[in-house]
This record gives sequence, structure tokens and C-alpha cells, in this order.
Amino acid sequence: MIGFGVSLGVLVLGVESSGVAWGALYDLASVFITFGGAAATTMMQNPWELTMGIHKIYKLAWLKNEIDINRYVLQIVSLSEIARREGILALEDHVDKLDSKFLTKALQMIIDGTDPEIAKRVMRIEIEALEARHAGARGWFDTLSTMGPAFGMLGTLVGLVGMLSNLGGDTSGLGKAMAAALITTLYGSFLANVVAIPTANKLKGRTGDEVSLMNMLLEGVMSIQAGENPKVIMDKLLCFVDPSSREALIKQREAEGAGN
Repeated sequence: MIGFGVSLGVLVLGVESSGVAWGALYDLASVFITFGGAAATTMMQNPWELTMGIHKIYKLAWLKNEIDINRYVLQIVSLSEIARREGILALEDHVDKLDSKFLTKALQMIIDGTDPEIAKRVMRIEIEALEARHAGARGWFDTLSTMGPAFGMLGTLVGLVGMLSNLGGDTSGLGKAMAAALITTLYGSFLANVVAIPTANKLKGRTGDEVSLMNMLLEGVMSIQAGENPKVIMDKLLCFVDPSSREALIKQREAEGAGN
């Protein structure tokens, strides 16, 4: 959101420093052609249900929703210690206390004695399905980023046709007409580069974070099922953690272990 504010601020400063009147940047017909046309064709290419819920997805992209992967690492290691001391069936008492549905499902499968390869494949399908759903939602903004400039250019062409058709008459207003024709290109560029593309990339990053977490959880659960040493599991899971946070996480785990 800071970046969005800065982009608007830079645009405002640019307009002010260039001496362009703000009134010259507003044209109702250009608004209809660019924003209306881009929205309509984007709706045509996506499911109606997705379009009706796109405001929620847009909000999700920009709300602060950081994943605390460190907490899940400690949680997995703690569960591995319980399984090592008391057996995998002892995890049954802890499954309902977990806040990750993915982790709950994976643990429940190994508790139920599901073959490890089958359990792993099922959870991989879960990850692939999440990626597909997110790609569909992100595709809405990808389409908008294409349609915005396209309709901006279309509006410019419409304006140029109107301008050129009056060349044989009064030419005093040609400059103003040319400026009005180019406004749709400005609108289309703004829609794509300030709204659609940043949102699509932000959603892509959110998906990457979720997939990374799910892969980490799956690796942890499979390691628990294989009966690996909790220290080895910790070393594995640290590969998913930012290097700058690993040392602090190790110390936190040692402090928790000493407390227990």
C-alpha cells in the first residue's frame, strides 16, 4: 500500500511539474472505453462467480497476511518428539489442536496407517489443487492487465479517427482533440501497471508462500512417519526458513526443550 501511495504521489508530482491542467486529464468517454471495456472483456474470459468475488481476492492480496513458518517448524519438531517417545498413535490427541487443515489431514492419514506413498501423493494433489485455484483467481488480474492497455489504444484510435475526420474544417482544436485521444492510453497504462499487474504478482507471491509452507509441513509429517530423529527433522525444516532467522529459531527450540 505504501508503494501504491508512492506511485500516485509520483504521478501527481509529474503532472504538477509539467504544468498540465488536471481537467485535461479527465475525459468521461475515455473512462467508459478504457475501464468499462477492460472490465467487460475480463468478465467475458472468467467465471461469473470469480468476478463477483474478485473484490475479496483483491483485498486478500494487499492485507498483511504473513505466514509464521517458524511457528510451524517448532510445532512439527514438537510433534516428532511426541511420536518418538509415545508412538505415532499418540499424535491423535494433538491433531484437533492444530490450526492448519493441511497439517491435520496429513497427520491423520499417517495416524490411520495410510501407506506413506499414498499419503504423500494425496497431499501433493492437495498442493496442486491449491495452485490451480490460485492461478485461476490470479488470471483475472492477468487478463485485466492485458485488456487495460488494449482498450486504451482502442480509445486512442477512436479519438484519432474523430480528429482526422475534422482536418478539413477548423484546425484550432486539433491539439486539444489529440490530447483527449491519448488520455485513454494513459488510463489503460495506469490500470495495468498500477492496479492489475502488481495485484497479480502479489497474489503469485502469496501462493508461493503457501505452497512453500505446505511442502515444509508435508516433509515434516513424512519424516515423523519414517521415525526420523527430531534433530534431523529440525535440520530438514530449517532449509525452508530464511537463513537470517535460523539461528534464532534454533535457540528458541533449545530454550523450549530445556523448559520441558
